[in-house]
Amino acid sequence: MYYAHSTKDGRRCNWQPLREHLEETARRAAANGAAFGADKAARLAGLLHDIGKYTPDFLARLAGGRERVDHSTAGAALVLEMANGADRVIAELIAYAIAGHHAGLPDRRSKQKESFATLSDRLKNVSSTALDPVWREEIMPDANGLLPAFLWEPPPPTGATPAAQKAARARLAFQFAFLGRMLFSCLVDADFKDTEAFYSRIEGREVDRHWPALQTVLPDLLAAYERRMGALRNGDTPVNSLRSTVLDHVRERAGEAPGLFTLTVPTGGGKTLASLGFALDHARAHGHRRIIYAIPFTSIIDQTAAIFRDILGDEVVLEHHSAIDEGRAGRREPCAADGEAAGRDKLKLAMEDWAAPVVVTTNVQLFESLFAARPARCRKLHNIAGSIIILDEAQTLPRPLLAPAVAALRELAANYGCSIVLCTATQPALDAGNFPAGHPAGLPLAGRELAPEPQRLASRLKRVTLRFPGNMDDAALVAALAEERQGLVIVNSRKHALALYRAAQEAGLDGLVHLSTRQHAADRRATLAEVRQRLKDGRACRVIATSLVEAGVDLDFPRVWRAEAGLDQVAQAAGRCNREGRRPVEESVVTVFIAPDHPPPPEVKSLSGDFGRIAHKHRNDDLLSPAAMTDFFGEVYWRVGPEGVDREAILADFHMGPGAHGIETNFAYRSAAEKFRMIESGMEPVIVANTPDAKEIVDKLGIEAIPSGVLARKLQSYIVQVPPQSRAKLMAAGHVVFRAETFRGDQFAVLVRESLYRPDVGLLWEDADYLGLEQWMV
Repeated sequence: MYYAHSTKDGRRCNWQPLREHLEETARRAAANGAAFGADKAARLAGLLHDIGKYTPDFLARLAGGRERVDHSTAGAALVLEMANGADRVIAELIAYAIAGHHAGLPDRRSKQKESFATLSDRLKNVSSTALDPVWREEIMPDANGLLPAFLWEPPPPTGATPAAQKAARARLAFQFAFLGRMLFSCLVDADFKDTEAFYSRIEGREVDRHWPALQTVLPDLLAAYERRMGALRNGDTPVNSLRSTVLDHVRERAGEAPGLFTLTVPTGGGKTLASLGFALDHARAHGHRRIIYAIPFTSIIDQTAAIFRDILGDEVVLEHHSAIDEGRAGRREPCAADGEAAGRDKLKLAMEDWAAPVVVTTNVQLFESLFAARPARCRKLHNIAGSIIILDEAQTLPRPLLAPAVAALRELAANYGCSIVLCTATQPALDAGNFPAGHPAGLPLAGRELAPEPQRLASRLKRVTLRFPGNMDDAALVAALAEERQGLVIVNSRKHALALYRAAQEAGLDGLVHLSTRQHAADRRATLAEVRQRLKDGRACRVIATSLVEAGVDLDFPRVWRAEAGLDQVAQAAGRCNREGRRPVEESVVTVFIAPDHPPPPEVKSLSGDFGRIAHKHRNDDLLSPAAMTDFFGEVYWRVGPEGVDREAILADFHMGPGAHGIETNFAYRSAAEKFRMIESGMEPVIVANTPDAKEIVDKLGIEAIPSGVLARKLQSYIVQVPPQSRAKLMAAGHVVFRAETFRGDQFAVLVRESLYRPDVGLLWEDADYLGLEQWMV
């Protein structure tokens, strides 16, 4: 008899039979794939993924042998032998998934002369004939009818230009590559869950939580939402009255056909609650499986998740923005080995499957997962199918990655049953009508606006006056702050924010607050709550922050200063001034200044230039209008060109063409994943356990039975992202260490030199050789 997973029982009485694991994984994978019509292909992947364990060598490995056995490639080879015709292309996708179900999706080929990690090279060195023929008696794979009924890209019309033909081929290749990653998700999630179920029974291991289905709890969620909206509705200000108008109009559109939408409402116009209402109504109308709310910054996630929990209940909302994921265990590669230890190690990775009815996450988590190759990050992807995805502050999608991000959104809407709402006050003008034909950033958005007359809304919600004084150094900024009891200054870097904060401290200003990503989310959340209370009470409140406060953070200052930036960021900063419309417009001033001693990063400088080039077309009182925003983004897209919205040439990593067996794929999954990084610096997480709750969670890292995903979810509010070299220095100096490294690998890096962190300034990592924060005192 052959086995999939072993235990310490030498008699093999409680080992998992291989046939049982294959059939159960196939069942789970098919259920995953059914959400987008790919259940047959997903089932086949599940049946064949561990077929390479039908060998005496692997049986010996399970019994304690030391020789490594590649059990993944045999299934990839076998599925290619089985499929013919149109099913052959899908079989190739399954081959990528099976070959990569431990170490990650591989590239088909490599530009290097020798690269044994590619699918092609691995297939050269394996044969399905080495398998014990008994597998044919135990499982019955079916490789027919694998192609799902998608809206596939049609061939270009006769006489199409070479460029049009190339674009059509590229779109079709992307569709197949995307399906391959989705099948991979179905497989690795099914494999993980069956492995988890087996070892949980054997060892009494704690299993991660189960979530209710959205459609099951939807009536209760809608009732809770209606109660909250009834309590909030009032017309005490023109802004509140307008919010009610927006909400009613948006909800009236919920019955429209699923697909792509925009929601363009000025800051403070109630987008968050309106978009949630639309999502709940839209799910009721069309049977969607979950609501995913993607947000650019963790500071907004804290706020938004708290609102949703307060309305809908904690038991239905998952907040997921943890940087502790599969990338943190890469050096140990616990899933790459075989045998009992490898099976158990699968369960120690910090993974999230997004099975909750409502998921609040980051753009980084969403989009990097859509282009990922690693099993842990891809595991959640199949659960995105059939979802309503709200992209809050959609203008923050990074332009160098815009084309591949848009391609993924287009595919989710076309073939995976998703409705996607681009929700922002500053729409990034992605309507295909704004671009030349075939431009990779264009989306079919005509007639899909949910808000009532965005241009008129912007005019009615005008609440600020813009001023452009030119240069303002830190001394001038401190002097300006000193004249205002309450004010907000937003600068372009953490370094400038900290320097300006210290300068203001030296000047003796009271009510000073510093906010940046040096602080972890829990401290930022507490600080923002204190800021709101100070503003409400009329106490001194002078906040110096980075851009993390300007997109979606609910703050209302009488005066705001914003360092030079693009029009979208200026508009977002303006949304923190006179947010409730209770002050005169002419007294609610947003000052856009140039910081001579702290020049902006090159990209921000370029966007500031784009702003300057369109400003002459609009009066100051019109610069925050949707028309001005469309002109601004048009200038940006013209400047960067089609290449500038896919700077890493990620779409070019997916090719299809004639081969020895008909149409063949040449997909570079691993290469694309390495290039699709929304945080270019590749920041590394450090856990700062500076509260009793955080310390208790860190202590539980030493309890092996608790899954890493459970602990990672609880620790995500205590993470500070640090440049990789700086974290390496902190670790070399002993200030940061990996906790429970023997069985959790390098997933959990914890700050042990607590004096390096202070809630008001955050983590000061610049010189890890220093012994403590006292070295930084001014």
